[in-house]
Amino acid sequence: MKLAYAVLLSLVYVVLLLGFYAVHVRFLPVDVVLYSAVQDALAALTVLVALVVALRRFLPFTGFEALLLVVVWFLGGYAFAISVPTVLDRSLSFYILEKLEQRGGGIRRDAIGQVFTEEYLPEYRLVDVRLTEQLESGTVVIEGGCVKLTAHGKRLAAASRFFRSHLLPRKRLLAGAYTDALIDPFKNSPKGRIGYECG
Repeated sequence: MKLAYAVLLSLVYVVLLLGFYAVHVRFLPVDVVLYSAVQDALAALTVLVALVVALRRFLPFTGFEALLLVVVWFLGGYAFAISVPTVLDRSLSFYILEKLEQRGGGIRRDAIGQVFTEEYLPEYRLVDVRLTEQLESGTVVIEGGCVKLTAHGKRLAAASRFFRSHLLPRKRLLAGAYTDALIDPFKNSPKGRIGYECG
């Protein structure tokens, strides 16, 4: 009996989540896709929790069981936010598939880099999208025409660099060979001032 109610309420959550998401992306402004999808998950959760509270006398759950269901629903909504709209919005892998389809099903291997620099960046407005995300996240500010890290941005950059250096694969398959090139992608970058720095 409890399982049937849990499944039914979970299906209600999925319907609410997809409904909130569809209305949000179709009719309301979205600053950052991930944050918007998480807001939709929380809105659906709020409605469902209100429903559960209103129907608590008729539901077979203990308070702890109801709390566990709320946690599961939140985690499900968060997983949706990260795994579906955010991945599709950010995924270079999906872009490759879509671009191959657009170009008749195939692109020469030696032209893929050109596709990224000449088509991917402007088509997906990648610089605008990523800068907007960073501004909305509070990791950068734009002052006097310069994009600058905030204190929060510095902490995240340090944490990211640490994770990349110590916890990413050292034998990763890239273009047919195993390499550790991506644990230090700046290793071969030019040293010293380039000319585009601020200050």
